[in-house]
Amino acid sequence: MKNKDPATLRKALRLREQIKKKRPDFVRQESWRYDRLKENWRRPKGIDNKMRQKRKGWPATVSVGYRSPKAARGLHPSGYEEVLVHNLDEIRDINPETQAIRIAHTVGKRTRVMIIAEAKKRNIKILNLGETEEEELSKESEKVEEKEAALEQEKGDSEGVDEHGES
Repeated sequence: MKNKDPATLRKALRLREQIKKKRPDFVRQESWRYDRLKENWRRPKGIDNKMRQKRKGWPATVSVGYRSPKAARGLHPSGYEEVLVHNLDEIRDINPETQAIRIAHTVGKRTRVMIIAEAKKRNIKILNLGETEEEELSKESEKVEEKEAALEQEKGDSEGVDEHGES
C-alpha cells in the first residue's frame, strides 16, 4: 500500500473499479475486419487513420484519462500489495499490514504446506489459497508431521545401535 491513509486507499480502490467498468476494450485498428490481425493493441500511426484522428464511430484509443488512481495502482483489489513467494526465506520479509503473498505455481506440496503454516503464524494473507486446497493441505500437513515423527523415532532407535547392528 503506497498510501498510508486507509480511507483514501479504499476510495482510490473504489474509483479504480468504476474506471475499469467504463474503460473500453482497446483494439487494433481493423482487427475486426481481418482474421490475420489480432485484437492486441497497436497505436494507429497512418496519416489518414480515422482512429488516430479520434473520429466519431471509431474505437477509442488509449489515453492517460483511462488510467487508475496512483494510490491504487499495482494493488490487489483487496488493497494489499502482491508478493510472489517461492520459498520460506521470501516470506520473512513480508509486512502483513501492507502486503499479501501469492505462492508460485512451481512450489511443491511440502514447501507449500510450510509456507502456508508460516503465513498463518505471521497473519499474512494468502491470495491463491482455495477452499478445496485448504482441506487438501491440512491432510498433507498431517502426513508430513507423521513422517517427521517417524523419522525422529527411527533416529532415536538407531542411536543405541553401533555400525555392526549390535547394542
